[in-house]
Amino acid sequence: MISLFPIPRLPGLCCLLSCFLLIPPAQAETTLQRMARSGTAVIGYREASIPFSYVDQQNRPLGYTIEICQRLVSALGKQLGRELKLEYRPVSPANRIELVSSGQVDLECGSTTNNAERRKQVAFTVPHFISASRFMVKASSGLLEHGDLRRANIVTTRGTTAEKLFQQLNLGARLEVAPDHRAAFALLESGRADAFLMDDILLASLRASARDPGQFRFLEHVYWIEQLSIMFSRDDPELKAAVDKEMKRLALAGDIHRLYRKWFEQPIAPDGINLQWPMSFLLRDALRHPSDAPAD
Repeated sequence: MISLFPIPRLPGLCCLLSCFLLIPPAQAETTLQRMARSGTAVIGYREASIPFSYVDQQNRPLGYTIEICQRLVSALGKQLGRELKLEYRPVSPANRIELVSSGQVDLECGSTTNNAERRKQVAFTVPHFISASRFMVKASSGLLEHGDLRRANIVTTRGTTAEKLFQQLNLGARLEVAPDHRAAFALLESGRADAFLMDDILLASLRASARDPGQFRFLEHVYWIEQLSIMFSRDDPELKAAVDKEMKRLALAGDIHRLYRKWFEQPIAPDGINLQWPMSFLLRDALRHPSDAPAD
């Protein structure tokens, strides 16, 4: 279309626009920069993942992974040249990835599996535990092996890798998804579920906390072997380098071994249960050569 009016030349305006185009976009604040500015590190904790991350009778977070994260934050504070205050924020299997990826949680210190699907959204450090997915049933049930689970009522926890595993097993069984581990175990304990599919150590902790632990047993079949790791922002290489460095130091110095014995082989608060779960040879070997390389 031909304009009927002349378009004035505005060299000053063009110059101004060119200057704006040359200004680089503001860089997003990194996690370490935010910690340095606020003096606070936000720790995501679970309320019922004994002995990794849970709460005592005063609703205070504690556990194996919580202690590891406390040491990581202490190391980050030394790197930043200031002591960092810990802020604890509860997370669940359903919301933990979103809270980390959105920056609402700096370190997720629960019982989270490092897998390829999750690494599309978040990052993980050196594993602090290696678990296996298994079924737990009532000791009095007639369920003895994998084939017996067909047409059984199975329960697992929402937002966990066990949900996907169940679909792959193609058992022809019914699955009920509970909001957390305690709720899932309650269904098994009450008889409303025949079997509970989950990481073996989490099942062992729930069994140890039961009124009568002898009522429950594991089926022998082992499914997925999984690495549990602390989770944090995916697009923050500075944070990852700092966390990986301290995790490797804790592993090689024997600190993780000492924390493991405290939480898995001795009575723990608040009720004095003892999981009596010695460190597996897989985890011992992983800690001798600590690496953030995924196992999948």
